[in-house]
Amino acid sequence: MAAAVKETVHNILDKIQGKGENAPREPSPQELQQLKEKYEKAGQGQVFAFFDELSPAEKGQLFQQLLTFDPNRINELADRALHPPKTSAEERASLEPLPESATASILDSDPKDLERWYNEGLKLVGENKVAVVLMAGGQGTRLGSSAPKGCFNIGLPSQKSLFQIQAERIAKIQLLAEKVTGKKAVVPWYVMTSGPTHKPTEEFFQQHNYFGLDKNNVTFFEQGVLPCISNEGKILLESKSKVAVAPDGNGGIYQALVTSGVREDMRRRGIEHIHTYCVDNCLVRVADPIFIGFAASKNVDIATKVVRKRNATESVGLILQKNGKPDVVEYSEIDKETAEAKDPKQPDVLKFRAANIVNHYYSFRFLESIETWAHKLPHHVARKKIPCINTATGETIKPEKPNGIKLEQFVFDVFPLTPLDKFACIEVKREDEFSPLKNAKGTGEDDPDTSKRDIMQQGQRWVQNAGAVVVSEGDAAGVEVSPLISYGGEGLEFLKGKEIKAPAVIEKENNA
Repeated sequence: MAAAVKETVHNILDKIQGKGENAPREPSPQELQQLKEKYEKAGQGQVFAFFDELSPAEKGQLFQQLLTFDPNRINELADRALHPPKTSAEERASLEPLPESATASILDSDPKDLERWYNEGLKLVGENKVAVVLMAGGQGTRLGSSAPKGCFNIGLPSQKSLFQIQAERIAKIQLLAEKVTGKKAVVPWYVMTSGPTHKPTEEFFQQHNYFGLDKNNVTFFEQGVLPCISNEGKILLESKSKVAVAPDGNGGIYQALVTSGVREDMRRRGIEHIHTYCVDNCLVRVADPIFIGFAASKNVDIATKVVRKRNATESVGLILQKNGKPDVVEYSEIDKETAEAKDPKQPDVLKFRAANIVNHYYSFRFLESIETWAHKLPHHVARKKIPCINTATGETIKPEKPNGIKLEQFVFDVFPLTPLDKFACIEVKREDEFSPLKNAKGTGEDDPDTSKRDIMQQGQRWVQNAGAVVVSEGDAAGVEVSPLISYGGEGLEFLKGKEIKAPAVIEKENNA
Protein backbone atom coordinates (compact mmCIF):
# COMPACT_ATOMS: atom_id res chain seq x y z
CA MET A 1 0.00 0.00 0.00
CA ALA A 2 2.77 2.43 1.00
CA ALA A 3 4.58 1.74 -2.28
CA ALA A 4 1.35 2.26 -4.24
CA VAL A 5 0.73 5.57 -2.47
CA LYS A 6 4.25 6.74 -3.31
CA GLU A 7 3.90 5.75 -6.97
CA THR A 8 0.55 7.51 -7.35
CA VAL A 9 1.82 10.72 -5.77
CA HIS A 10 4.98 10.60 -7.90
CA ASN A 11 2.97 10.16 -11.09
CA ILE A 12 0.81 13.18 -10.25
CA LEU A 13 3.88 15.31 -9.45
CA ASP A 14 5.65 14.18 -12.62
CA LYS A 15 2.63 15.20 -14.67
CA ILE A 16 2.47 18.61 -13.02
CA GLN A 17 6.20 19.12 -13.54
CA GLY A 18 6.11 17.98 -17.16
CA LYS A 19 8.22 14.85 -16.72
CA GLY A 20 7.92 11.36 -18.11
CA GLU A 21 5.81 9.88 -20.88
CA ASN A 22 2.65 11.46 -19.51
CA ALA A 23 3.86 15.07 -19.77
CA PRO A 24 0.89 17.42 -19.45
CA ARG A 25 -0.96 17.97 -22.71
CA GLU A 26 -1.81 21.38 -24.05
CA PRO A 27 -5.27 22.41 -22.80
CA SER A 28 -8.18 22.73 -25.21
CA PRO A 29 -9.32 26.30 -26.03
CA GLN A 30 -12.41 25.74 -23.85
CA GLU A 31 -10.35 24.48 -20.86
CA LEU A 32 -7.96 27.39 -21.22
CA GLN A 33 -10.78 29.94 -21.42
CA GLN A 34 -12.46 28.59 -18.27
CA LEU A 35 -9.24 28.74 -16.23
CA LYS A 36 -8.30 32.16 -17.62
CA GLU A 37 -11.66 33.61 -16.62
CA LYS A 38 -11.27 32.22 -13.10
CA TYR A 39 -7.86 33.90 -12.66
CA GLU A 40 -8.92 37.15 -14.35
CA LYS A 41 -12.01 37.48 -12.13
CA ALA A 42 -9.67 37.10 -9.15
CA GLY A 43 -7.40 39.86 -10.52
CA GLN A 44 -4.61 37.36 -11.20
CA GLY A 45 -4.76 37.21 -15.00
CA GLN A 46 -1.07 38.20 -15.26
CA VAL A 47 -0.09 34.54 -14.87
CA PHE A 48 -1.17 34.02 -18.52
CA ALA A 49 0.94 36.98 -19.80
CA PHE A 50 3.24 34.81 -21.93
CA PHE A 51 0.97 31.81 -22.54
CA ASP A 52 0.66 32.32 -26.30
CA GLU A 53 4.43 32.21 -26.85
CA LEU A 54 4.97 28.95 -24.95
CA SER A 55 5.57 25.54 -26.52
CA PRO A 56 2.72 22.98 -26.26
CA ALA A 57 4.58 21.16 -23.43
CA GLU A 58 5.14 24.42 -21.54
CA LYS A 59 1.50 25.39 -21.98
CA GLY A 60 0.47 22.03 -20.53
CA GLN A 61 2.89 22.45 -17.62
CA LEU A 62 1.66 25.94 -16.69
CA PHE A 63 -1.99 24.96 -17.14
CA GLN A 64 -1.63 21.94 -14.84
CA GLN A 65 0.21 24.00 -12.23
CA LEU A 66 -2.46 26.73 -12.24
CA LEU A 67 -5.19 24.11 -11.94
CA THR A 68 -3.79 23.09 -8.53
CA PHE A 69 -4.42 26.56 -7.05
CA ASP A 70 -7.62 28.46 -6.29
CA PRO A 71 -6.85 32.13 -7.06
CA ASN A 72 -9.68 33.36 -4.83
CA ARG A 73 -8.32 31.37 -1.90
CA ILE A 74 -4.80 32.71 -2.63
CA ASN A 75 -6.20 36.27 -2.59
CA GLU A 76 -7.91 35.59 0.71
CA LEU A 77 -4.75 34.18 2.30
CA ALA A 78 -2.57 37.00 0.95
CA ASP A 79 -4.99 39.69 2.14
CA ARG A 80 -5.24 38.18 5.62
CA ALA A 81 -1.46 37.82 5.83
CA LEU A 82 -0.62 41.27 4.43
CA HIS A 83 -3.33 43.10 6.41
CA PRO A 84 -3.67 41.30 9.76
CA PRO A 85 -6.33 42.66 12.14
CA LYS A 86 -4.85 45.14 14.61
CA THR A 87 -5.11 44.27 18.27
CA SER A 88 -5.55 47.06 20.80
CA ALA A 89 -3.53 47.40 23.98
CA GLU A 90 -6.60 46.31 25.94
CA GLU A 91 -6.58 43.01 24.09
CA ARG A 92 -3.12 42.17 25.35
CA ALA A 93 -2.82 38.42 25.69
CA SER A 94 -3.17 36.77 29.06
CA LEU A 95 -0.24 34.36 29.49
CA GLU A 96 -0.04 31.54 32.02
CA PRO A 97 1.94 28.29 32.21
CA LEU A 98 0.00 25.15 31.26
CA PRO A 99 -1.96 23.66 34.19
CA GLU A 100 0.02 21.24 36.34
CA SER A 101 -2.41 18.45 35.46
CA ALA A 102 -1.24 18.70 31.84
CA THR A 103 2.50 18.71 32.49
CA ALA A 104 5.29 16.44 33.66
CA SER A 105 9.07 16.62 33.76
CA ILE A 106 11.77 13.99 33.28
CA LEU A 107 13.86 16.22 35.54
CA ASP A 108 11.70 15.81 38.64
CA SER A 109 9.03 13.15 37.98
CA ASP A 110 8.60 10.13 40.21
CA PRO A 111 10.82 7.36 38.72
CA LYS A 112 7.83 4.99 39.05
CA ASP A 113 5.83 7.23 36.67
CA LEU A 114 8.68 7.27 34.16
CA GLU A 115 8.94 3.49 34.33
CA ARG A 116 5.18 3.10 33.90
CA TRP A 117 5.12 5.41 30.87
CA TYR A 118 8.13 3.63 29.35
CA ASN A 119 6.54 0.19 29.72
CA GLU A 120 3.18 1.40 28.39
CA GLY A 121 4.86 3.08 25.39
CA LEU A 122 6.98 0.03 24.61
CA LYS A 123 3.87 -2.15 24.75
CA LEU A 124 2.09 0.13 22.25
CA VAL A 125 5.14 -0.02 19.94
CA GLY A 126 5.09 -3.81 20.25
CA GLU A 127 1.39 -3.87 19.34
CA ASN A 128 2.21 -1.96 16.11
CA LYS A 129 0.09 1.03 17.15
CA VAL A 130 2.87 3.66 16.89
CA ALA A 131 4.03 5.52 13.77
CA VAL A 132 6.63 8.22 13.20
CA VAL A 133 6.36 11.27 10.92
CA LEU A 134 9.62 13.05 10.12
CA MET A 135 9.59 16.64 8.86
CA ALA A 136 12.53 16.61 6.44
CA GLY A 137 11.72 19.30 3.89
CA GLY A 138 14.75 21.49 4.59
CA GLN A 139 17.92 21.70 2.55
CA GLY A 140 21.33 22.08 4.16
CA THR A 141 21.92 25.45 2.48
CA ARG A 142 23.01 27.17 5.70
CA LEU A 143 25.32 24.23 6.35
CA GLY A 144 27.04 24.73 2.98
CA SER A 145 25.28 21.75 1.38
CA SER A 146 22.62 21.55 -1.32
CA ALA A 147 21.59 18.06 -0.17
CA PRO A 148 18.61 17.44 2.14
CA LYS A 149 19.54 18.21 5.73
CA GLY A 150 19.00 14.61 6.80
CA CYS A 151 21.86 13.48 4.53
CA PHE A 152 24.30 15.63 6.48
CA ASN A 153 27.31 14.00 8.16
CA ILE A 154 27.98 15.85 11.43
CA GLY A 155 31.49 14.41 11.74
CA LEU A 156 30.95 11.46 14.08
CA PRO A 157 33.68 8.79 14.12
CA SER A 158 31.17 6.45 12.40
CA GLN A 159 30.42 9.10 9.71
CA LYS A 160 26.69 8.43 10.07
CA SER A 161 24.18 10.88 8.59
CA LEU A 162 21.23 12.25 10.57
CA PHE A 163 18.91 9.94 8.59
CA GLN A 164 20.99 6.90 9.55
CA ILE A 165 21.09 7.78 13.25
CA GLN A 166 17.29 8.14 13.30
CA ALA A 167 16.68 4.98 11.26
CA GLU A 168 18.83 2.98 13.70
CA ARG A 169 16.84 4.35 16.64
CA ILE A 170 13.67 3.04 15.00
CA ALA A 171 15.33 -0.35 14.42
CA LYS A 172 16.40 -0.51 18.08
CA ILE A 173 13.01 0.46 19.54
CA GLN A 174 11.39 -2.24 17.40
CA LEU A 175 13.77 -4.83 18.88
CA LEU A 176 13.18 -3.61 22.44
CA ALA A 177 9.42 -3.84 21.90
CA GLU A 178 9.67 -7.33 20.41
CA LYS A 179 11.36 -8.52 23.62
CA VAL A 180 8.30 -7.30 25.55
CA THR A 181 5.55 -8.73 23.32
CA GLY A 182 7.34 -11.66 21.69
CA LYS A 183 5.93 -10.53 18.31
CA LYS A 184 7.48 -8.66 15.39
CA ALA A 185 7.18 -4.92 15.97
CA VAL A 186 6.91 -2.44 13.10
CA VAL A 187 7.13 1.36 13.45
CA PRO A 188 6.23 2.81 10.04
CA TRP A 189 8.32 5.86 9.16
CA TYR A 190 6.67 8.59 7.07
CA VAL A 191 9.22 11.08 5.73
CA MET A 192 7.79 14.45 4.67
CA THR A 193 9.95 16.11 2.03
CA SER A 194 9.61 19.27 -0.05
CA GLY A 195 9.92 19.74 -3.81
CA PRO A 196 13.73 20.22 -3.80
CA THR A 197 14.42 17.42 -1.28
CA HIS A 198 11.99 14.70 -2.41
CA LYS A 199 14.01 12.90 -5.06
CA PRO A 200 17.44 13.28 -3.36
CA THR A 201 15.95 11.94 -0.10
CA GLU A 202 14.46 8.87 -1.80
CA GLU A 203 17.72 8.22 -3.63
CA PHE A 204 19.76 8.57 -0.42
CA PHE A 205 17.59 5.95 1.33
CA GLN A 206 17.85 3.63 -1.69
CA GLN A 207 21.64 4.00 -1.87
CA HIS A 208 21.91 3.06 1.82
CA ASN A 209 19.40 0.21 1.61
CA TYR A 210 16.98 2.09 3.91
CA PHE A 211 19.60 1.81 6.69
CA GLY A 212 18.48 -1.75 7.41
CA LEU A 213 14.76 -0.95 7.72
CA ASP A 214 12.13 -2.70 5.58
CA LYS A 215 11.47 -0.32 2.67
CA ASN A 216 7.77 -1.28 2.77
CA ASN A 217 7.58 0.52 6.10
CA VAL A 218 9.25 3.73 4.88
CA THR A 219 7.03 6.17 2.95
CA PHE A 220 8.07 9.48 1.40
CA PHE A 221 5.49 12.19 0.85
CA GLU A 222 5.70 15.84 -0.14
CA GLN A 223 4.44 18.87 1.72
CA GLY A 224 2.34 21.23 -0.36
CA VAL A 225 3.37 24.47 -2.04
CA LEU A 226 1.75 27.88 -2.35
CA PRO A 227 2.43 30.59 -4.94
CA CYS A 228 4.81 33.39 -4.02
CA ILE A 229 3.01 36.74 -3.89
CA SER A 230 4.26 40.23 -4.73
CA ASN A 231 4.01 42.98 -2.13
CA GLU A 232 0.93 44.10 -4.06
CA GLY A 233 -0.75 40.70 -3.69
CA LYS A 234 -0.07 39.41 -7.22
CA ILE A 235 0.99 35.81 -7.97
CA LEU A 236 4.60 35.87 -9.22
CA LEU A 237 5.95 33.89 -12.19
CA GLU A 238 9.33 32.21 -11.79
CA SER A 239 9.59 31.87 -15.58
CA LYS A 240 7.21 32.46 -18.45
CA SER A 241 5.86 28.93 -18.02
CA LYS A 242 6.03 28.43 -14.27
CA VAL A 243 4.54 30.05 -11.16
CA ALA A 244 7.03 30.87 -8.40
CA VAL A 245 6.14 28.61 -5.48
CA ALA A 246 7.42 27.87 -1.98
CA PRO A 247 6.75 25.05 0.49
CA ASP A 248 3.76 25.86 2.71
CA GLY A 249 5.72 25.57 5.97
CA ASN A 250 5.86 22.69 8.44
CA GLY A 251 2.19 23.38 9.19
CA GLY A 252 1.47 22.00 5.74
CA ILE A 253 1.99 18.59 7.30
CA TYR A 254 -1.68 18.20 8.18
CA GLN A 255 -3.03 18.68 4.67
CA ALA A 256 -0.16 16.61 3.23
CA LEU A 257 -1.01 13.65 5.49
CA VAL A 258 -4.44 13.57 3.86
CA THR A 259 -3.62 14.32 0.21
CA SER A 260 -0.63 11.94 0.10
CA GLY A 261 -2.58 8.95 1.38
CA VAL A 262 -0.39 8.68 4.49
CA ARG A 263 -3.31 8.99 6.89
CA GLU A 264 -5.11 6.22 5.00
CA ASP A 265 -2.02 4.02 5.29
CA MET A 266 -1.92 4.67 9.06
CA ARG A 267 -5.61 3.73 9.31
CA ARG A 268 -5.03 0.50 7.41
CA ARG A 269 -2.17 -0.42 9.75
CA GLY A 270 -4.20 0.30 12.90
CA ILE A 271 -1.99 3.16 14.07
CA GLU A 272 -3.25 5.00 17.18
CA HIS A 273 -0.25 7.11 18.26
CA ILE A 274 2.03 9.28 16.12
CA HIS A 275 5.38 10.85 16.98
CA THR A 276 6.39 13.84 14.81
CA TYR A 277 9.73 15.65 14.87
CA CYS A 278 12.25 17.69 12.82
CA VAL A 279 15.17 16.09 11.02
CA ASP A 280 17.83 18.47 12.38
CA ASN A 281 17.81 17.22 16.00
CA CYS A 282 20.59 14.62 16.28
CA LEU A 283 19.50 13.61 19.81
CA VAL A 284 15.83 12.99 19.02
CA ARG A 285 14.42 9.84 20.62
CA VAL A 286 12.36 8.53 17.73
CA ALA A 287 9.12 6.83 18.84
CA ASP A 288 10.18 7.49 22.44
CA PRO A 289 8.22 5.04 24.63
CA ILE A 290 8.19 7.43 27.62
CA PHE A 291 6.63 10.16 25.47
CA ILE A 292 4.13 7.78 23.85
CA GLY A 293 3.21 6.24 27.21
CA PHE A 294 2.85 9.65 28.88
CA ALA A 295 0.51 10.98 26.15
CA ALA A 296 -1.50 7.75 25.93
CA SER A 297 -1.96 7.58 29.70
CA LYS A 298 -3.38 11.13 29.70
CA ASN A 299 -5.62 10.29 26.72
CA VAL A 300 -4.71 13.57 24.99
CA ASP A 301 -4.88 14.47 21.30
CA ILE A 302 -1.66 16.49 21.24
CA ALA A 303 1.39 16.34 23.48
CA THR A 304 4.67 18.11 23.08
CA LYS A 305 8.18 17.81 24.42
CA VAL A 306 9.94 20.88 25.74
CA VAL A 307 13.34 21.65 27.24
CA ARG A 308 13.92 24.07 30.09
CA LYS A 309 14.73 27.57 28.88
CA ARG A 310 18.38 28.29 29.72
CA ASN A 311 17.78 31.85 30.89
CA ALA A 312 15.33 34.73 30.51
CA THR A 313 16.99 36.01 27.33
CA GLU A 314 17.28 32.75 25.34
CA SER A 315 15.63 33.24 21.91
CA VAL A 316 13.13 30.37 21.96
CA GLY A 317 9.38 30.05 21.53
CA LEU A 318 7.53 29.00 24.67
CA ILE A 319 4.65 26.57 25.08
CA LEU A 320 2.06 27.98 27.47
CA GLN A 321 -1.56 29.07 27.86
CA LYS A 322 -2.50 32.15 25.88
CA ASN A 323 -5.96 33.45 26.70
CA GLY A 324 -6.78 30.07 28.23
CA LYS A 325 -5.69 28.02 25.20
CA PRO A 326 -2.50 26.02 24.56
CA ASP A 327 -0.19 27.98 22.28
CA VAL A 328 3.38 28.83 21.30
CA VAL A 329 4.48 32.40 21.94
CA GLU A 330 7.68 33.64 20.32
CA TYR A 331 10.35 35.25 22.50
CA SER A 332 9.88 38.56 20.64
CA GLU A 333 6.25 38.67 21.83
CA ILE A 334 7.14 38.46 25.54
CA ASP A 335 8.15 41.52 27.54
CA LYS A 336 11.16 41.58 29.87
CA GLU A 337 9.07 41.37 33.04
CA THR A 338 7.21 38.26 31.82
CA ALA A 339 10.41 36.62 30.57
CA GLU A 340 12.14 37.13 33.93
CA ALA A 341 9.18 36.10 36.13
CA LYS A 342 9.94 33.26 38.56
CA ASP A 343 7.80 30.22 39.35
CA PRO A 344 6.09 30.88 42.73
CA LYS A 345 6.45 27.18 43.66
CA GLN A 346 10.09 26.94 42.49
CA PRO A 347 11.66 30.37 42.95
CA ASP A 348 14.96 29.22 41.40
CA VAL A 349 13.38 28.54 37.98
CA LEU A 350 11.54 30.70 35.45
CA LYS A 351 7.76 30.75 35.47
CA PHE A 352 7.72 30.52 31.65
CA ARG A 353 10.42 27.99 30.82
CA ALA A 354 8.87 25.42 28.45
CA ALA A 355 10.98 25.93 25.30
CA ASN A 356 9.42 24.56 22.11
CA ILE A 357 11.60 22.00 20.27
CA VAL A 358 9.04 20.96 17.59
CA ASN A 359 8.72 17.43 18.94
CA HIS A 360 5.08 16.37 19.09
CA TYR A 361 2.63 13.53 19.70
CA TYR A 362 -0.76 13.17 18.02
CA SER A 363 -3.55 10.68 18.59
CA PHE A 364 -4.76 9.15 15.35
CA ARG A 365 -8.33 10.12 16.23
CA PHE A 366 -7.17 13.74 16.14
CA LEU A 367 -5.66 13.34 12.66
CA GLU A 368 -9.01 11.89 11.56
CA SER A 369 -10.49 15.36 12.14
CA ILE A 370 -8.04 17.32 9.93
CA GLU A 371 -10.74 18.31 7.42
CA THR A 372 -12.75 20.07 10.13
CA TRP A 373 -9.99 22.50 11.19
CA ALA A 374 -7.17 22.65 8.58
CA HIS A 375 -8.81 25.60 6.79
CA LYS A 376 -8.80 27.59 10.04
CA LEU A 377 -5.01 27.57 10.46
CA PRO A 378 -3.43 31.00 9.89
CA HIS A 379 -0.81 31.74 7.25
CA HIS A 380 2.30 33.66 8.25
CA VAL A 381 4.27 36.05 6.07
CA ALA A 382 7.94 35.55 5.25
CA ARG A 383 9.22 38.56 3.30
CA LYS A 384 11.76 37.30 0.75
CA LYS A 385 13.81 38.24 -2.31
CA ILE A 386 11.99 36.23 -4.99
CA PRO A 387 13.49 35.98 -8.50
CA CYS A 388 10.66 36.43 -10.98
CA ILE A 389 9.55 37.61 -14.42
CA ASN A 390 8.23 41.13 -15.01
CA THR A 391 4.87 40.28 -16.60
CA ALA A 392 4.78 43.63 -18.40
CA THR A 393 8.22 43.41 -20.06
CA GLY A 394 9.24 39.74 -19.85
CA GLU A 395 12.49 40.69 -18.10
CA THR A 396 13.95 38.51 -15.35
CA ILE A 397 14.09 40.28 -12.00
CA LYS A 398 16.76 39.35 -9.44
CA PRO A 399 15.76 41.55 -6.51
CA GLU A 400 18.28 43.05 -4.08
CA LYS A 401 15.67 43.55 -1.36
CA PRO A 402 12.47 41.64 -0.45
CA ASN A 403 9.99 42.04 -3.30
CA GLY A 404 7.32 39.63 -2.14
CA ILE A 405 6.09 37.16 0.41
CA LYS A 406 6.00 33.45 0.93
CA LEU A 407 3.01 32.17 2.87
CA GLU A 408 3.64 29.44 5.41
CA GLN A 409 1.89 27.66 8.23
CA PHE A 410 3.47 26.46 11.45
CA VAL A 411 2.90 22.99 12.82
CA PHE A 412 1.92 24.47 16.21
CA ASP A 413 -0.81 26.70 14.75
CA VAL A 414 -3.24 23.91 15.61
CA PHE A 415 -2.51 24.08 19.36
CA PRO A 416 -5.08 26.84 20.16
CA LEU A 417 -7.77 24.79 18.42
CA THR A 418 -7.16 21.96 20.92
CA PRO A 419 -9.14 21.83 24.20
CA LEU A 420 -6.84 22.33 27.19
CA ASP A 421 -7.83 18.94 28.62
CA LYS A 422 -6.68 17.26 25.38
CA PHE A 423 -3.21 18.86 25.43
CA ALA A 424 -0.16 17.88 27.49
CA CYS A 425 3.50 18.76 27.76
CA ILE A 426 6.53 16.89 29.09
CA GLU A 427 9.86 18.52 29.93
CA VAL A 428 12.95 16.52 28.92
CA LYS A 429 16.67 16.97 29.52
CA ARG A 430 18.21 19.18 26.86
CA GLU A 431 21.57 17.35 27.01
CA ASP A 432 19.81 14.05 26.30
CA GLU A 433 17.20 15.04 23.73
CA PHE A 434 17.80 18.34 21.97
CA SER A 435 20.72 19.45 19.83
CA PRO A 436 19.51 21.15 16.62
CA LEU A 437 21.68 21.55 13.52
CA LYS A 438 21.01 24.96 12.01
CA ASN A 439 24.30 26.76 11.34
CA ALA A 440 27.49 26.24 9.34
CA LYS A 441 30.54 24.59 10.89
CA GLY A 442 32.55 26.93 13.10
CA THR A 443 29.57 29.01 14.23
CA GLY A 444 29.87 27.62 17.74
CA GLU A 445 26.14 27.24 18.27
CA ASP A 446 23.73 24.68 16.79
CA ASP A 447 26.34 23.64 14.23
CA PRO A 448 27.91 20.28 13.19
CA ASP A 449 30.52 20.55 15.95
CA THR A 450 27.95 21.05 18.71
CA SER A 451 25.81 18.20 17.31
CA LYS A 452 28.80 15.85 17.29
CA ARG A 453 29.89 17.01 20.77
CA ASP A 454 26.44 16.41 22.24
CA ILE A 455 26.21 12.85 20.87
CA MET A 456 29.75 12.03 22.04
CA GLN A 457 29.17 13.48 25.52
CA GLN A 458 25.89 11.60 25.87
CA GLY A 459 27.60 8.34 24.89
CA GLN A 460 30.36 8.97 27.43
CA ARG A 461 27.78 9.53 30.19
CA TRP A 462 26.05 6.28 29.24
CA VAL A 463 29.18 4.10 29.27
CA GLN A 464 30.41 5.66 32.52
CA ASN A 465 27.01 5.01 34.12
CA ALA A 466 27.42 1.39 32.98
CA GLY A 467 30.71 1.18 34.89
CA ALA A 468 33.26 1.81 32.12
CA VAL A 469 36.27 4.11 32.53
CA VAL A 470 36.79 6.63 29.72
CA VAL A 471 40.35 7.84 29.17
CA SER A 472 40.80 11.08 27.21
CA GLU A 473 43.96 12.74 25.91
CA GLY A 474 44.07 16.36 24.81
CA ASP A 475 41.06 17.35 22.71
CA ALA A 476 40.10 13.72 22.03
CA ALA A 477 36.88 13.24 23.94
CA GLY A 478 33.61 11.38 24.04
CA VAL A 479 32.17 8.03 23.05
CA GLU A 480 29.76 7.40 20.19
CA VAL A 481 27.32 4.65 21.13
CA SER A 482 25.47 3.22 18.12
CA PRO A 483 21.66 3.37 18.46
CA LEU A 484 21.74 -0.31 17.42
CA ILE A 485 23.51 -1.04 20.72
CA SER A 486 21.56 1.30 23.02
CA TYR A 487 18.44 3.43 22.51
CA GLY A 488 18.65 5.48 25.70
CA GLY A 489 21.61 4.21 27.72
CA GLU A 490 20.22 0.73 28.44
CA GLY A 491 21.98 -2.57 27.66
CA LEU A 492 25.57 -1.43 28.23
CA GLU A 493 26.34 -3.72 31.21
CA PHE A 494 28.97 -5.54 29.10
CA LEU A 495 31.18 -2.43 29.44
CA LYS A 496 31.43 -2.61 33.24
CA GLY A 497 35.04 -2.37 34.39
CA LYS A 498 36.38 -1.80 30.87
CA GLU A 499 38.69 1.04 29.88
CA ILE A 500 37.68 2.98 26.79
CA LYS A 501 40.09 5.34 25.05
CA ALA A 502 38.31 8.42 23.64
CA PRO A 503 37.22 9.15 21.02
CA ALA A 504 35.61 5.74 20.64
CA VAL A 505 32.73 4.09 18.80
CA ILE A 506 30.68 1.31 20.38
CA GLU A 507 28.99 -0.48 17.47
CA LYS A 508 29.03 -4.06 18.78
CA GLU A 509 29.52 -5.70 22.15
CA ASN A 510 33.01 -6.84 21.16
CA ASN A 511 34.04 -3.25 20.19
CA ALA A 512 34.84 -2.36 23.75
